[in-house]
Amino acid sequence: MRILIICTGNTCRSQMAEGFLNFFDPMLQVYSSGTIAEGKMNPYAVKAMGELGIDISQQSPESVEKYLDKSFDYVITVCDGAKEICPVFTGDVKHRVHIGFEDPAKARGSVEEVLPVYRKVRDQIKKEFKEFYNDNLT
Repeated sequence: MRILIICTGNTCRSQMAEGFLNFFDPMLQVYSSGTIAEGKMNPYAVKAMGELGIDISQQSPESVEKYLDKSFDYVITVCDGAKEICPVFTGDVKHRVHIGFEDPAKARGSVEEVLPVYRKVRDQIKKEFKEFYNDNLT
């Protein structure tokens, strides 16, 4: 089962979703990318996932352009921006799904103020992707 998860910067939400799907089922082929991929992983996303024992620190942002000619069972957008400008794939895509989440990277303040926002979004991603996994992939 090949799955591509897309958000805008590919530093947070899509990376967390990739981490969860790989955690749920290591046999899945899960990739994530961004419509405007940024340079490095979001450290708050890495920390929030690490708190659950899921290490995404070695993942890196990639442009969706890399995957346009590939085939996927599912292409999943996790933010409204990516959904709106999701490119056309020349490879075979069996299912397109949107599971949207707020962008925790918009949170401002101290670590004590920002990290709870990442935890909240992380927990939402975990819940929604566990349901997606149970409903579609098992």
